[in-house]
Amino acid sequence: MLLQDFITTGVFAFILTFTRIGAAVTFMPGIGDSMTPRNIRLFIALGLSLVLAPFVAQYMPDPIPSGAMLVTLIVIEFIIGIFFGTIARVLMAALDTAGMVISMTSGLGNAQLFNPGFSAQGSLIGAFMSITGVTLLFVTNLHHLLFYGIVGSYELFPVGVVPDTGSMAELLASALSASFLIGVQIAAPFMVVALILYIGMGVLTRLMPQIQIFLLAMPLQILLALITMTLVFSAGFLFWLNKFEEGMVFFLSSGQ
Repeated sequence: MLLQDFITTGVFAFILTFTRIGAAVTFMPGIGDSMTPRNIRLFIALGLSLVLAPFVAQYMPDPIPSGAMLVTLIVIEFIIGIFFGTIARVLMAALDTAGMVISMTSGLGNAQLFNPGFSAQGSLIGAFMSITGVTLLFVTNLHHLLFYGIVGSYELFPVGVVPDTGSMAELLASALSASFLIGVQIAAPFMVVALILYIGMGVLTRLMPQIQIFLLAMPLQILLALITMTLVFSAGFLFWLNKFEEGMVFFLSSGQ
């Protein structure tokens, strides 16, 4: 009888905890990147589940159902975990958006590189900014906010309650729009420099039509972009870290 109670209250509760935390960790920035081995991700998910299980035990249904109802709960927990990890990944995508805009305005748009943060080809500067952003997340201990968010998600999405898909879609749309805006704001100095350079090239083309101005201006365009990077990248990353923290807090407060 004691063994049966332990299985129903302990093992099943841990399965529900591991389902949500494991799904969130799989999509979470840094830990869920393709450059992190799968076995390491599994060990981290198991370790977090064991550590956080006592904190989320109060949110578990009592008694924990079995059979088909348990399978339904596992599917719901899996969807919620993926949703939470996707929100963090979308906020992380602001750096890739900024990198793509910077590459296009600096003449490096054709330089493609594998971006481990998104498991796909991306811009050269976008890959650099994504890797640097993940490093800054761990250096500034913002990954603790992600772990806190997993626990807070049990208040936002209680176990056993089917989540409101409309609210989830609204939160995801807000995160997408905010991520794109942040990326454009980070790349704004490069857009201004490129606009001034293009205006100068247009005037020079009118004055000296026989010169291949775009061929001559390409090295200057790349040089100005590199100089601008040295001047604004530190402020850009600090701006992104602040917006990432605000975005996660906004998500945990149910978008209020």
